Amino acid sequence: MILNCAQQLPLLRHTDVPPRVIENFILTGYRFPNYSLRDCLMSAFRPTNETGNFWTHFLPVFVFFYYFVEVFGWEGAPGGETPFFYPLWNYFIGVFCLLMASSMAHLLNSMSLVVREVCFFVDYGTISVYTVGSSLAYYYYIHPRAGILETGGHNSSHTDLKQEPSGTPTSSYAIPEFSVFFEIFYIPSACIVAIICVLSCCNTRQRWRRHRYIIRTLVFLLPFLVSSTPVFYRLLTRSPYSAASSSFDASTSMPSFFYRHCLWLLVSAAFNISKFPERLAPGRFDIWGHSHQWFHCCTFLSILDELHMIKAEVRAILLSPTLLLPPNTVARLPGPTAASTYGVMLLLQTTIVSIIMWFSWHANCIYGPQRDQLEKEHPKKHLKCH
Repeated sequence: MILNCAQQLPLLRHTDVPPRVIENFILTGYRFPNYSLRDCLMSAFRPTNETGNFWTHFLPVFVFFYYFVEVFGWEGAPGGETPFFYPLWNYFIGVFCLLMASSMAHLLNSMSLVVREVCFFVDYGTISVYTVGSSLAYYYYIHPRAGILETGGHNSSHTDLKQEPSGTPTSSYAIPEFSVFFEIFYIPSACIVAIICVLSCCNTRQRWRRHRYIIRTLVFLLPFLVSSTPVFYRLLTRSPYSAASSSFDASTSMPSFFYRHCLWLLVSAAFNISKFPERLAPGRFDIWGHSHQWFHCCTFLSILDELHMIKAEVRAILLSPTLLLPPNTVARLPGPTAASTYGVMLLLQTTIVSIIMWFSWHANCIYGPQRDQLEKEHPKKHLKCH
């Protein structure tokens, strides 16, 4: 069959696409299973069941960037290239990769069954990158000792300091049992859990298909719990800043942002598992308003509140007089370095890329023959025009 070049490829019903492509309770709006790259890009501007999924994570990239760069314009903030901001930039990398990978996965997944699998493997990988980026920001800005210096007298009535026999002040935790975890295991634990999550989610595309949405949702509860331990600690203990200081005022908004962050995560999980509202009216929400679009919106709102929470703590640290860090002053918490931030992320991403490559190879072994069969059954009609 010969089509005019300007004619768009038809959208299909769930009965006309491979079972692998079908989403629960979505009956129409499926794209042709062998779109070209150009067809995929153009489909962002036509109503399909993936259009909303693309835009609900692509547009937030710009919203996030707008609120992110505000930090560098604050009075007294060091330059954006200084080590102090390394953890914040790594957090940005994690969020940027997450939003872009998710939007591109939904836009490009109709090129073939193999490409579809690879797109979502990358999507899962970037979620883990985001969780570790969050952990680095939490560690350097919300850690129990973040921004507090090894000097006596400053906030001495509000920070946990004790004197050595020599008279030198040393740090102490309000909950001492957490000290070893924070100092040694926190970042490694975040990385290990992130890798476990990638492996688990990728496996749901080849095994455990029946309960894949529940598994994918719950498997990311563990990195949330691990990453958020500095926040839990701060909520269970008193503020490290003097109640009379401007740092204390800036830090007081952190709990409310965290609670909202948690609320949006719970709502997004509910949408992802329940498949509401399309479950109630199959076919009615095929293009706009189905659960995955609401899932995207809620996850971004959770990220935005998390960003505001981190910014509140960054502001509190910057307002602390001792954070001016004279050259002869040593911070309690070792400052961020390229190796402890970018190095950690590079090592993690190298590991995740290796995992994605392995699962992609396996997916090609499974779906490669199906792809060839689909190309025979549905030749690329749009290549020849008149």
